[in-house]
Amino acid sequence: MKIICVGRNYADHAKELKNEVPTEPVLFMKPKNALLQNGHPFYYPEFTTNLHYECELVLRVSKNGKHIQEKFADKYYDHISVGIDFTARDLQDKQKAKGLPWEIAKAFDNSAVVGNFIPITPEMDKKDINFCLYKNKALAQSGNTQDLLFSFDFLVAYISRFFTLNIGDLIFTGTPAGVGPTEIGDDFEAFIENDSLLEFSVK
Repeated sequence: MKIICVGRNYADHAKELKNEVPTEPVLFMKPKNALLQNGHPFYYPEFTTNLHYECELVLRVSKNGKHIQEKFADKYYDHISVGIDFTARDLQDKQKAKGLPWEIAKAFDNSAVVGNFIPITPEMDKKDINFCLYKNKALAQSGNTQDLLFSFDFLVAYISRFFTLNIGDLIFTGTPAGVGPTEIGDDFEAFIENDSLLEFSVK
């Protein structure tokens, strides 16, 4: 499986990092070993002193596909969860300043923490999903899919132009504003609506 991530998919987040609001999706990848499942502790990497959390909704691909039309895209994912894209912001800033790739800041081991998945039902309004992240029991981030620059279906169609989607692939759909620093000892809990789907500690 592979982890496909979407950057700057909420305008307020792009602005808070002083990035341009994109006119098409910004994509990057994480390898399989970036995945950390719900409940397992996250160990603060030794190569960064400025680690940021980015809470996101995560789609799980349920059908193989390439060059998927947007009108059929909802047939290619069937479960959703919430996750954290951990970012070594100091490394990312250094790489970007040099015009270099920044996988070392985004794709390192355990940098994609993913919660329990729930099925996407016909009753679920994918254009109005609330999600949030608590750090040490205080609200750290909150978002709603109404504010997505690019919808789930548009993302699936766009991604499949470049990468064949395979069953079990994960799509991190972007983070809203409110990203911030992580410290050893932090406890995180993330929700979709009222369902707690992700909980772990930083060691």
